[in-house]
Amino acid sequence: MKKFYSLFLTTLLVFGLTTLQAQDKNNPWQFSFGANAIDVEADTDTQFTEFFDVDENWNTAKSPISMITLSKYIGDNLSFGVGASFNSISKYATGLELSNPTNDYFNVDAMLKYDLSDALPIRLLGMNFEPFVGVGPGWTWFDDQDGLTGNLSVGVNHWFNDVFGFTLMADYRHNMDDLQKSATPVLDEGGTMRWSAMLSVKFGGTDTDGDGIYDDHDECPEVPGLEEFNGCPDTDGDGIQDSEDDCPMVAGLEEFNGCPDTDGDGISDNKDRCPNVAGLANMGGCPDTDGDGITDGKDGCPTVAGPRGNRGCPWPDSDGDSVVDKDDNCPDVPGTVANNGCPEGPSDEDMAKITELSKGIQFAFGETTFTDGTPPVMDAIVTIILKYPDANFSVEGHTDSIGTKGFNQTLSEGRASAVVDYLSSRNVSADRLNAVGFGENNPIDTNVNGAGRANNRRVEILFVK
Repeated sequence: MKKFYSLFLTTLLVFGLTTLQAQDKNNPWQFSFGANAIDVEADTDTQFTEFFDVDENWNTAKSPISMITLSKYIGDNLSFGVGASFNSISKYATGLELSNPTNDYFNVDAMLKYDLSDALPIRLLGMNFEPFVGVGPGWTWFDDQDGLTGNLSVGVNHWFNDVFGFTLMADYRHNMDDLQKSATPVLDEGGTMRWSAMLSVKFGGTDTDGDGIYDDHDECPEVPGLEEFNGCPDTDGDGIQDSEDDCPMVAGLEEFNGCPDTDGDGISDNKDRCPNVAGLANMGGCPDTDGDGITDGKDGCPTVAGPRGNRGCPWPDSDGDSVVDKDDNCPDVPGTVANNGCPEGPSDEDMAKITELSKGIQFAFGETTFTDGTPPVMDAIVTIILKYPDANFSVEGHTDSIGTKGFNQTLSEGRASAVVDYLSSRNVSADRLNAVGFGENNPIDTNVNGAGRANNRRVEILFVK
């Protein structure tokens, strides 16, 4: 008994510790039929060599077919099956005396079978053998005695092809009951050894697309394909299966996932906007001859660099002042870049003179009337402004904080207008002048004392660029 349980636990260990690997069976069903031999002398005390004492202990049936099994693959190298066998027993344990020396022996079994092919190096050796172990219950009828057995099986399938094979199997059947009801003597007290040899047939597999690869092994079961790609097609024949080929209808290169590179610019045709003309990667595979960032096909001047805003052509500069016409405020008159293409206004020196002279523009208290000393100052300013006939100026009036804000605002506007009127009366075009008043809003000094307020009361003449 102890030997049986040791063997049983060893089998469970094989199931538990052997690495399970997913294995699809081409044909999930297996039917086996053949002959069996029964050794009722076998039990847990039997010596190993005694199991193979054919003449002394093996009982064989008269029929050439005395055993059948049917099993189905359920996944992860496991199969579940049922079987039945019959025999005639005439060789018993030593010392057993029977009135009827020959008794019928019949049993049915269920077995959970585990394929050891992936756990052993047999497949690596190229051998088409499938060793397996199995466990399961059974029920035995021995003459007028019957009972439950616990079965431990080992065996091997050898397949000639995908369908036909040969199976050898040995089962140790341990009696869980006494195999008796009322009859004595007991025909089998311990256990039984069954040896079997059978022909096996596998069936149940399907090949939906008819490409010679069973659906369980076919990664593309509904589309005919090639064995080298596990049943998937390679329509363009470039050695890359369609599911991994970005261009499955056109033969291409592996480096481009099956797509061609017609112009040889290192960009596959499916990503190349100009597949027939070598170009640049940053231009989507199209050329840019003048290097202005605009592809030749969209460049109005493909051999001369120009801005995108002018379709790749240089902007015109009609007056030749290095300011293109679109940015030139005076496109027909040469000017300077700093003055947006127009002639420059007063020089810094003249503007400094105007600023200094402007300090001499004085008005009567709370009035827009010039003091006596102001006209000569204004005439000096006119002389400078007339040197620049195209320059525009802004005349800005400011006051101190004495009085209300509204009064001061009106006063500043009136004084600025008085200056503009005077300049206009001295041949300075009014179109070039603009009067604006800021009241007391922009002081340049304190309004706390008289000196500061005097500085804040002012008119500034500024060049408008």
